[in-house]
Amino acid sequence: SEAKPPKEETPKGISPIKAKKTPSPADAERRKLRPGSGGEKPPEEPPFTYQLKAVPLKFVKEMKDIVLKEAESVGSSAIFEVLISPSTAITSWMKDGSNIRESPKHKFIADGKDRKLHIIDVQLSDAGEYTCVLRLGNKEKTSTAKLIVEGTP
Repeated sequence: SEAKPPKEETPKGISPIKAKKTPSPADAERRKLRPGSGGEKPPEEPPFTYQLKAVPLKFVKEMKDIVLKEAESVGSSAIFEVLISPSTAITSWMKDGSNIRESPKHKFIADGKDRKLHIIDVQLSDAGEYTCVLRLGNKEKTSTAKLIVEGTP
């Protein structure tokens, strides 16, 4: 307590210029800032909104229908493509509501945010509704498109 009085006695107008005096106003400001900024933050961003902001699960580009004419398309391939966000989300593919497994017939291509379903050697039986399911944590989004194989008259 003996150290304090001499400091207070020095006239305020002169002391800020001196190097010795500068740490204490800065320290006081730092102490002031901490509770202030800490108190202001929680109302702005409670943890749950912060999480939503960090990972908005979405299809940047949705699937599009593919129309093939049977005569031309048999033996060719069809590729459904989506762009997803974030790239850490897990995609799975379905046809008419049931899961597709990767096989020589169906190739899954994942390249960052770009996800493709490659249907090789398209037959009439491949026509149907294809869905890309996007999952992240407990969130889920889907994008659906049709593969239409038109029979020739």
